[in-house]
Amino acid sequence: MEKRKAYYVSRKNVLTWLSVLFILCSAVVRLVLLCEKGTASGSAMAFQILLPSIAEVIFVLIVIFNGKERIYRTAIPVAVIAFSVMHAAATYGLWHKLLVWLACIVFAVYYYEAISGRMRGANRLVLFLLSLFMLFLRAVPENYMALQYRTMEQWIGDLPTMSSLVGILLLVLALRLYQDGKYHPTWGDRPDGRRVRTLDPLSYMTAYIMVNRNGASNSFRESLDITDTDRYIRRRRREGMTQLTITQIYLAAYCRVVARYPALNRFVNGQQVYTRDGDIVFSMVIKREMSTTGEETSIKLHLTPYDTLDTVSEKLASAIKQAKNETSNDFDKTAGALKAIPGLFLKFTVWLLKTMDYFGLLPKFLLEVSPFHGSVFFTSMASLGIPAIYHHLYDFGNLPVFCCLGGKYRKPVLMDDGSLVERTFMDLNVVCDERICDGFYYAAAMKYFKRLMLHPDLLEKAPEVVNPDQE
Repeated sequence: MEKRKAYYVSRKNVLTWLSVLFILCSAVVRLVLLCEKGTASGSAMAFQILLPSIAEVIFVLIVIFNGKERIYRTAIPVAVIAFSVMHAAATYGLWHKLLVWLACIVFAVYYYEAISGRMRGANRLVLFLLSLFMLFLRAVPENYMALQYRTMEQWIGDLPTMSSLVGILLLVLALRLYQDGKYHPTWGDRPDGRRVRTLDPLSYMTAYIMVNRNGASNSFRESLDITDTDRYIRRRRREGMTQLTITQIYLAAYCRVVARYPALNRFVNGQQVYTRDGDIVFSMVIKREMSTTGEETSIKLHLTPYDTLDTVSEKLASAIKQAKNETSNDFDKTAGALKAIPGLFLKFTVWLLKTMDYFGLLPKFLLEVSPFHGSVFFTSMASLGIPAIYHHLYDFGNLPVFCCLGGKYRKPVLMDDGSLVERTFMDLNVVCDERICDGFYYAAAMKYFKRLMLHPDLLEKAPEVVNPDQE
């Protein structure tokens, strides 16, 4: 993946807090002026007071709460503030006005391109000089001698604009460049995924032609010969891995498949394709008690392509133990809160959540609680001894794959020497979203998955190579 520049600001930096202070002061003064200038023109009220005030509050919230991960979002409020500077310069002489307008436009565009990583050759020094030049043009009138004749009201009227420009200047000085070589979010990304921007035209259009996840789903069944896998499980249990089950081998094998075929870890939201990169999120429903009246709850398991069978087993056992010991987890609490909403309002709430999710606006804590947002939903019928089912995908959320393991059964197999031998099998039913990758890719991934299920010893060591998904 091609590297790009990514900036952030730290809350430990004094310049960050000074920037916030100046921007807040600007917003407060504008609101005071709003109360005093109730008779101001609609244009001045909108572009000098209301819009800049809202932009400055949003700017402060982004810097404080998202400055580490999504400082690029300040480009929008900065553009609004730059526009208010242009509006304030409307009374200047022609050449001075044009110079201010040009400086504001160049700064807003350069700031957007630089801080979002779109301009790979962007330089913080250029940003600093542009913001300084814009501040200078706004501070100095055409007639330098006019400074001594300015009234207190005129100085106060200019205070919000000057304060906001100083705040932006300080933020530019507070910007730091990531040096970790990792990918960091930018425009178009979601809290739970990075947008794949280099799709071929057919793959891009498919998400618009097949809008719903269920309408874009394919189903297939695979019979897995687990005779040798069962022997492996019994051997590892004798060696001390007493909690090992076929489920853990399945999860570890899926992680290893994603390491080689990363497109399986994609999902579609808002007609765009995203990838989770190294975060493989399994959703599962478990019973706190194995009975018909036992309560169900949902767990989410975060794994990585580097996980081995041992680490997967430890993480799964820990998650299940915690879920069974808790009377209610975050999912149960959230579902309980939604259940308390009257039916008509609940329907509107769900619609609102789906709309927010479409545009990638759901908060990260809701994405973490939701079992419908993840890499794969997994269920096993093995413990119940019943066949696997084809489970539909959910149009709410972004789960692209639903896997179901069936109960064990035995059938005779014709061996190479012509003899009939009874072998143990399990059926694996998969329903997948065909929009995340093509059929050839799925087929290659499934062949590799079957090999891993037949030879679980390959999962005892971390993979030597993990392939990154395309940009």
